[in-house]
Amino acid sequence: MPPTTAVITLLLLALPGTAQAFIPDQPAELLDLTDTSYGYLALLVFAIGYLFVVGEDRFGLQKSKPVIVAAGIIWLLVGFAYASQGDTTTAGIQLQKAILDYAELFLFLLSAMTFINMMEERHVFVALRSWLISRDYSLRTVYWLTGTLTFLLSPIADNMSSALLMGAVVMAVGGHTPRFVALGCINIVVAANAGGVFSPFGDITSLMVWQQGRVQFVEFLLLIVPSLVNWLVPAAIISVKLPDGPPQARHNRQRMKKGATWIMGLFVATVAFSVFVHAQLHLPPVLGMMTGLGLVKLYAYLLSRHDPVLFEHGHIRHHHRDNLGGSHHEIRGDHTSVVQRFDMFRVVERSAWDTLMFFYGIVLCIGGLATLGYLDGLSEFLYGELGALGANTLIGVISAMFDNIPIMFAVLEMNPQMSLSGWLLVTLTVGTGGSLLAIGSAAGVALMGQAAGTYTFVTHLKWSWAILLGYLLSIGCHLLINGT
Repeated sequence: MPPTTAVITLLLLALPGTAQAFIPDQPAELLDLTDTSYGYLALLVFAIGYLFVVGEDRFGLQKSKPVIVAAGIIWLLVGFAYASQGDTTTAGIQLQKAILDYAELFLFLLSAMTFINMMEERHVFVALRSWLISRDYSLRTVYWLTGTLTFLLSPIADNMSSALLMGAVVMAVGGHTPRFVALGCINIVVAANAGGVFSPFGDITSLMVWQQGRVQFVEFLLLIVPSLVNWLVPAAIISVKLPDGPPQARHNRQRMKKGATWIMGLFVATVAFSVFVHAQLHLPPVLGMMTGLGLVKLYAYLLSRHDPVLFEHGHIRHHHRDNLGGSHHEIRGDHTSVVQRFDMFRVVERSAWDTLMFFYGIVLCIGGLATLGYLDGLSEFLYGELGALGANTLIGVISAMFDNIPIMFAVLEMNPQMSLSGWLLVTLTVGTGGSLLAIGSAAGVALMGQAAGTYTFVTHLKWSWAILLGYLLSIGCHLLINGT
């Protein structure tokens, strides 16, 4: 029996017992262990791990590494804490639940990131950027056009990807006018975060709310008008200080690679199928995403088989089969190196794996602290003392200083009793609160790196008052339209 077949056979034989082990018969009853030495140590470990996340650039350490280690230590402390109370089952059940929560998020994000990165590899975004630059629009027109397109792209292509794409346009068109680049980047960051909240595909926090069933896919559209207010108010204020003038770039048009249209079509179909299985069949939306991932993998295979020459990064690559009958390879036109055949996952591994592993660490860290009882106390203070409106508004401001992903996951773990309007509000505030500071969102951090020296923390801070005004008005708009 071949080794692969043997492994599959063993897995199938073990599957029933494994599945049973990961599905608890009844909900575990959690203890309040916040005042124990194990609880204090867990808090300290999380704080140290998160300090390394915040100082990722300073330490030169990828953010996933400290939180993965912190997650392991925290769950060891959780296990010891419950064992000291004579409970040897609850910690294991809660850890299994956290891992299952992460597994669903992981597979969904892996699928979505693969689609986005494949469209990038097929030059979908390069062609769009090239078209915009070649139109010879004025600087003021580029400011509003990039903001609008960022707002419209974010719900589909995620806020960071949209921000980077439009940031490149702003830098290319206004490269000799630093003030325009700085103001354009601020506009893009706010638009990216605002646009990302009214779709589960626009921001990780919106995705988590959808996957947990707190808000249905169509119900996210209730946030369109508040999101528009969140962006348009600061955008209009900032535009007063815009320099005007002609564009400053000359650019040759670039086109999409072969297969780009099909990949875009498959992505739209995958999103529609995911919404269908979740809304009509009440199945996890990850089923639709993984099915679409399988289809796009098949298409990538056909693309590499039937396209004998691939153009990538200016090199011509020819297919070649080795003498041993092995897999295809590509040989660069200059014959100086041999690389593997077109592989859809190669375009994902550049940055996605660190992000996916970071989510693993965060989900398990927050799950461990919740199992120790910390989130119950925090929920009682926030939603009991301040009320849903006050708590959700404050949480949004806090997300400007801390990553919004652990904040939203903590809110979901608290599971406060809120109406649909309350869950929409926390989605709005956590998603857009990061716009208050340049370091408050992935879009802001990414653009600070892309436009280093021009778009800075201090530059953004000068306009935080206008962004805060838009933030507060968007909350008022939401309450007016959707109620409390």
